[in-house]
Amino acid sequence: MTITQLKYTLSVAEYGNFTTASERCFVTQPTLSMQVQKLEEQLNIKIFDRSKKPIQITGVGEKIVIQAKKIVAEAE
Repeated sequence: MTITQLKYTLSVAEYGNFTTASERCFVTQPTLSMQVQKLEEQLNIKIFDRSKKPIQITGVGEKIVIQAKKIVAEAE
């Protein structure tokens, strides 16, 4: 788990869209998606429900987002 992965996750949670989040993070959409997916794999959970448009945060994803906000704030 990296701070970058957490920042990307927070951006997706904020904008509800991987493309917009990637633009705001100044990275390509595939890069951002891959990093969020790696985080999900490391934690063995799904943070986002990608089957819905706009994407939705899962129940456990909500908890991850709350924790990620704290970690990113402390890191800065």
